[in-house]
Amino acid sequence: MDRQYIPIKSWSKENRPREKLQKEGIAALSTYELLAVLLRAGRVGESALDLARRILEDCHNDLNVLARMSVRDLRTKYKGVGVAKAAAIVVAMEVGRRRAMAAVDVTQSLCSSIEVFNYISPVLKDLDHEEFWVIYLNRSNRILRSERLSSGGMTGTVIDVRILFRKALEMKSNAIIIVHNHPSGSLCPSEYDKMMTAKIREAGKLLDVVLYDHLIIGGSSYFSFVDENLIHLPEVKIKKDKKIEKD
Repeated sequence: MDRQYIPIKSWSKENRPREKLQKEGIAALSTYELLAVLLRAGRVGESALDLARRILEDCHNDLNVLARMSVRDLRTKYKGVGVAKAAAIVVAMEVGRRRAMAAVDVTQSLCSSIEVFNYISPVLKDLDHEEFWVIYLNRSNRILRSERLSSGGMTGTVIDVRILFRKALEMKSNAIIIVHNHPSGSLCPSEYDKMMTAKIREAGKLLDVVLYDHLIIGGSSYFSFVDENLIHLPEVKIKKDKKIEKD
């Protein structure tokens, strides 16, 4: 049986999402209610909360699925969702990604592939296109900066090695870690991935900038070139727990 439609303005004030937010705080709102606040209004015959519930149910109540939807996806799939509503959702998801990344203490050292994954995955795991990122490290493996070097389509992105190392030299970086995502979720490195890794590693040798690792992120999993012995590091030794330790 279809839910009976009752516009939110007809609800008691304590049950309206925005009023509930003001009175009880953000933690009191369900995920449906949070999304309804972003939507602000529904459409004829469907309240903002019902629309929010329908969107989340289509995503199996998984915010990671919602985070992969674009403005165009939302507008096309849901009547009542225009540019403003779709943009509000997409922006909220992106703010969440950036907050997760900013929460990492950049003064800490990155000493293993799982630490790299935990640091960078919030900005890469939900994307529907491929991006290539570089993490610049100092002599103690502490993060100097991480930034996107290029962004491409569903199947690849072009990397300019000259820009990569120009920035490394400008920052006086002693080592780098390169990371890119596979929107398909596949963790298998392509021949291009292997070729580019070798090219970057060889260029780094000439400039005394060590390539510590190359991670491929596919959803909530990753592939490490070092862990899989596709990169050998004579300058460092890898402990059994895959942590990088200087000689």
